[in-house]
Amino acid sequence: MAWLRILAVIALVIVLLCWTRVGVWAAFAGGELRLDVIFGLLRVHILPARPKKPGTEKPKKEKKAAKNPVKPRLKPSFTLEDGKDALRTLLPPLKRALNRTRRGIRVKPLRLSLTLGGQEDPAASAQAYGEIQAAVWGGMPLLERLLDIRDPHIHTDVDFQAGETAAAGEIGVTLRIGTLLAMGFGMAFPALGWFLRWRKRCKTRPSKPEERPPTDPGPEACKTEPPAA
Repeated sequence: MAWLRILAVIALVIVLLCWTRVGVWAAFAGGELRLDVIFGLLRVHILPARPKKPGTEKPKKEKKAAKNPVKPRLKPSFTLEDGKDALRTLLPPLKRALNRTRRGIRVKPLRLSLTLGGQEDPAASAQAYGEIQAAVWGGMPLLERLLDIRDPHIHTDVDFQAGETAAAGEIGVTLRIGTLLAMGFGMAFPALGWFLRWRKRCKTRPSKPEERPPTDPGPEACKTEPPAA
Protein backbone atom coordinates (compact mmCIF):
# COMPACT_ATOMS: atom_id res chain seq x y z
CA MET A 1 0.00 0.00 0.00
CA ALA A 2 2.98 2.29 -0.38
CA TRP A 3 1.55 3.84 -3.54
CA LEU A 4 -1.59 4.85 -1.64
CA ARG A 5 0.52 6.72 0.89
CA ILE A 6 2.41 8.43 -1.93
CA LEU A 7 -0.86 9.49 -3.56
CA ALA A 8 -2.17 10.75 -0.21
CA VAL A 9 0.99 12.81 0.35
CA ILE A 10 0.79 14.24 -3.19
CA ALA A 11 -2.88 15.12 -2.71
CA LEU A 12 -2.10 16.79 0.62
CA VAL A 13 0.70 18.83 -0.96
CA ILE A 14 -1.58 19.92 -3.81
CA VAL A 15 -4.32 20.98 -1.37
CA LEU A 16 -1.86 22.93 0.78
CA LEU A 17 -0.39 24.56 -2.32
CA CYS A 18 -3.83 25.58 -3.61
CA TRP A 19 -4.63 27.16 -0.23
CA THR A 20 -1.35 29.09 -0.13
CA ARG A 21 -1.80 32.81 -0.63
CA VAL A 22 0.29 34.75 -3.12
CA GLY A 23 0.15 38.40 -4.02
CA VAL A 24 1.85 41.75 -4.20
CA TRP A 25 2.14 44.81 -1.97
CA ALA A 26 2.87 48.21 -3.46
CA ALA A 27 3.27 51.71 -2.06
CA PHE A 28 3.98 54.90 -3.97
CA ALA A 29 4.53 58.49 -2.96
CA GLY A 30 6.49 61.37 -4.45
CA GLY A 31 7.36 59.41 -7.59
CA GLU A 32 8.95 56.56 -5.60
CA LEU A 33 7.56 53.01 -5.86
CA ARG A 34 8.03 50.21 -3.36
CA LEU A 35 7.05 46.68 -4.34
CA ASP A 36 7.04 43.37 -2.47
CA VAL A 37 5.98 39.89 -3.58
CA ILE A 38 4.13 37.72 -1.06
CA PHE A 39 4.21 33.91 -1.07
CA GLY A 40 2.56 32.38 1.97
CA LEU A 41 4.42 33.66 5.01
CA LEU A 42 7.36 34.85 2.91
CA ARG A 43 7.72 38.41 1.68
CA VAL A 44 10.36 39.21 -0.95
CA HIS A 45 11.42 42.80 -1.57
CA ILE A 46 11.57 43.75 -5.27
CA LEU A 47 11.65 47.57 -5.58
CA PRO A 48 13.57 49.72 -5.03
CA ALA A 49 16.53 47.49 -5.76
CA ARG A 50 19.10 47.30 -3.01
CA PRO A 51 22.42 48.95 -3.91
CA LYS A 52 25.10 46.52 -4.99
CA LYS A 53 28.30 46.21 -3.05
CA PRO A 54 31.34 47.86 -4.66
CA GLY A 55 33.40 45.49 -6.73
CA THR A 56 30.58 43.05 -7.49
CA GLU A 57 29.64 44.53 -10.86
CA LYS A 58 31.13 42.73 -13.84
CA PRO A 59 32.74 44.77 -16.59
CA LYS A 60 30.51 45.12 -19.60
CA LYS A 61 31.76 43.53 -22.79
CA GLU A 62 31.79 45.61 -25.92
CA LYS A 63 29.30 44.43 -28.49
CA LYS A 64 30.69 43.60 -31.88
CA ALA A 65 29.17 45.39 -34.82
CA ALA A 66 26.92 43.12 -36.82
CA LYS A 67 27.94 42.51 -40.40
CA ASN A 68 24.38 42.41 -41.63
CA PRO A 69 22.35 45.09 -39.85
CA VAL A 70 18.95 43.87 -38.79
CA LYS A 71 16.03 45.91 -40.04
CA PRO A 72 14.03 47.53 -37.22
CA ARG A 73 10.77 45.74 -36.53
CA LEU A 74 7.50 47.58 -36.26
CA LYS A 75 6.44 47.87 -32.63
CA PRO A 76 2.85 46.81 -31.91
CA SER A 77 0.69 49.78 -30.98
CA PHE A 78 -2.16 49.86 -28.47
CA THR A 79 -4.96 52.30 -29.25
CA LEU A 80 -8.09 53.38 -27.44
CA GLU A 81 -10.19 51.09 -29.63
CA ASP A 82 -7.98 48.16 -28.57
CA GLY A 83 -8.67 49.02 -24.93
CA LYS A 84 -12.43 49.16 -25.53
CA ASP A 85 -12.31 45.83 -27.33
CA ALA A 86 -10.37 44.34 -24.41
CA LEU A 87 -13.00 45.54 -21.94
CA ARG A 88 -15.86 44.16 -24.05
CA THR A 89 -14.12 40.81 -24.41
CA LEU A 90 -12.53 40.26 -21.00
CA LEU A 91 -14.92 41.96 -18.59
CA PRO A 92 -17.80 39.39 -18.79
CA PRO A 93 -15.57 36.31 -18.23
CA LEU A 94 -13.70 38.19 -15.51
CA LYS A 95 -16.97 38.88 -13.67
CA ARG A 96 -17.99 35.23 -14.00
CA ALA A 97 -14.60 34.08 -12.70
CA LEU A 98 -14.77 36.46 -9.73
CA ASN A 99 -18.32 35.32 -8.95
CA ARG A 100 -17.15 31.70 -8.89
CA THR A 101 -14.29 32.51 -6.53
CA ARG A 102 -16.76 34.03 -4.02
CA ARG A 103 -14.59 37.00 -3.05
CA GLY A 104 -11.47 34.86 -2.93
CA ILE A 105 -9.25 37.85 -3.74
CA ARG A 106 -8.37 39.90 -0.68
CA VAL A 107 -7.41 43.57 -0.94
CA LYS A 108 -5.75 44.82 2.23
CA PRO A 109 -4.65 47.54 2.69
CA LEU A 110 -6.28 49.94 0.22
CA ARG A 111 -5.32 53.55 0.87
CA LEU A 112 -5.22 55.90 -2.09
CA SER A 113 -4.94 59.69 -2.24
CA LEU A 114 -5.14 61.72 -5.45
CA THR A 115 -5.01 65.51 -5.68
CA LEU A 116 -5.42 66.97 -9.14
CA GLY A 117 -3.47 70.08 -10.03
CA GLY A 118 -5.81 72.58 -11.63
CA GLN A 119 -3.68 75.68 -12.00
CA GLU A 120 -3.26 75.47 -15.79
CA ASP A 121 -6.80 74.46 -16.74
CA PRO A 122 -9.30 74.73 -13.86
CA ALA A 123 -12.31 73.72 -15.98
CA ALA A 124 -10.68 70.52 -17.27
CA SER A 125 -9.43 69.65 -13.79
CA ALA A 126 -12.90 70.12 -12.31
CA GLN A 127 -14.38 67.89 -15.02
CA ALA A 128 -11.73 65.23 -14.44
CA TYR A 129 -12.39 65.39 -10.69
CA GLY A 130 -16.10 64.79 -11.28
CA GLU A 131 -15.41 61.82 -13.56
CA ILE A 132 -13.02 60.28 -11.01
CA GLN A 133 -15.56 60.71 -8.22
CA ALA A 134 -18.26 59.07 -10.35
CA ALA A 135 -15.93 56.15 -11.17
CA VAL A 136 -14.99 55.65 -7.52
CA TRP A 137 -18.52 55.82 -6.10
CA GLY A 138 -19.94 53.79 -8.98
CA GLY A 139 -17.21 51.14 -9.13
CA MET A 140 -16.43 50.50 -5.47
CA PRO A 141 -19.80 48.82 -4.64
CA LEU A 142 -19.27 46.40 -7.54
CA LEU A 143 -15.69 45.68 -6.48
CA GLU A 144 -16.75 45.09 -2.89
CA ARG A 145 -19.28 42.50 -4.09
CA LEU A 146 -16.64 40.65 -6.12
CA LEU A 147 -13.55 41.14 -3.92
CA ASP A 148 -12.77 40.98 -0.22
CA ILE A 149 -11.82 44.62 0.35
CA ARG A 150 -11.13 45.37 3.99
CA ASP A 151 -11.32 48.94 5.28
CA PRO A 152 -10.80 50.85 2.00
CA HIS A 153 -9.84 54.51 2.12
CA ILE A 154 -9.85 56.54 -1.11
CA HIS A 155 -9.44 60.31 -1.05
CA THR A 156 -9.71 62.52 -4.15
CA ASP A 157 -9.40 66.28 -4.33
CA VAL A 158 -8.52 69.10 -6.69
CA ASP A 159 -6.14 71.94 -5.89
CA PHE A 160 -6.53 74.93 -8.18
CA GLN A 161 -3.34 76.48 -6.81
CA ALA A 162 -1.13 73.48 -7.68
CA GLY A 163 0.37 72.95 -11.09
CA GLU A 164 1.03 69.20 -10.81
CA THR A 165 -1.04 66.22 -9.72
CA ALA A 166 0.02 64.50 -6.50
CA ALA A 167 -0.70 60.82 -5.87
CA ALA A 168 0.17 58.51 -2.99
CA GLY A 169 -1.14 55.23 -1.73
CA GLU A 170 -0.65 51.72 -0.47
CA ILE A 171 -2.33 48.58 -1.77
CA GLY A 172 -1.94 44.87 -1.13
CA VAL A 173 -3.61 42.12 -3.17
CA THR A 174 -3.47 38.44 -2.21
CA LEU A 175 -5.29 35.35 -3.42
CA ARG A 176 -4.97 31.60 -3.11
CA ILE A 177 -3.14 29.69 -5.83
CA GLY A 178 -6.29 27.61 -6.38
CA THR A 179 -8.26 30.81 -6.98
CA LEU A 180 -5.60 32.00 -9.42
CA LEU A 181 -5.77 28.72 -11.36
CA ALA A 182 -9.57 28.84 -11.49
CA MET A 183 -9.49 32.41 -12.83
CA GLY A 184 -6.79 31.46 -15.33
CA PHE A 185 -8.86 28.62 -16.78
CA GLY A 186 -11.89 30.89 -17.07
CA MET A 187 -9.97 33.73 -18.72
CA ALA A 188 -7.57 31.76 -20.94
CA PHE A 189 -9.66 31.33 -24.11
CA PRO A 190 -11.23 34.86 -24.17
CA ALA A 191 -7.83 36.43 -23.51
CA LEU A 192 -6.20 34.34 -26.24
CA GLY A 193 -8.92 35.29 -28.73
CA TRP A 194 -8.53 38.99 -27.97
CA PHE A 195 -4.73 38.76 -28.20
CA LEU A 196 -4.88 37.11 -31.63
CA ARG A 197 -7.30 39.78 -32.91
CA TRP A 198 -5.05 42.53 -31.56
CA ARG A 199 -1.96 41.05 -33.23
CA LYS A 200 -3.84 40.81 -36.52
CA ARG A 201 -4.90 44.45 -36.29
CA CYS A 202 -1.31 45.51 -35.52
CA LYS A 203 -0.06 43.76 -38.66
CA THR A 204 -2.66 45.36 -40.93
CA ARG A 205 -2.53 48.77 -39.24
CA PRO A 206 -0.61 51.29 -41.38
CA SER A 207 2.55 52.57 -39.79
CA LYS A 208 3.21 56.26 -39.32
CA PRO A 209 5.06 57.81 -42.26
CA GLU A 210 8.56 58.94 -41.48
CA GLU A 211 9.14 62.63 -41.22
CA ARG A 212 11.00 63.82 -44.25
CA PRO A 213 13.20 66.92 -44.23
CA PRO A 214 12.00 69.81 -46.39
CA THR A 215 13.39 69.62 -49.88
CA ASP A 216 15.61 72.33 -51.26
CA PRO A 217 13.54 74.56 -53.53
CA GLY A 218 16.52 74.91 -55.87
CA PRO A 219 17.68 77.92 -57.88
CA GLU A 220 14.56 77.98 -60.06
CA ALA A 221 12.41 78.93 -57.10
CA CYS A 222 14.46 82.10 -56.66
CA LYS A 223 13.66 83.35 -60.15
CA THR A 224 11.07 86.08 -60.24
CA GLU A 225 8.83 86.76 -63.16
CA PRO A 226 9.29 90.14 -64.86
CA PRO A 227 6.63 92.64 -63.98
CA ALA A 228 3.81 92.90 -66.44
CA ALA A 229 4.06 95.87 -68.78
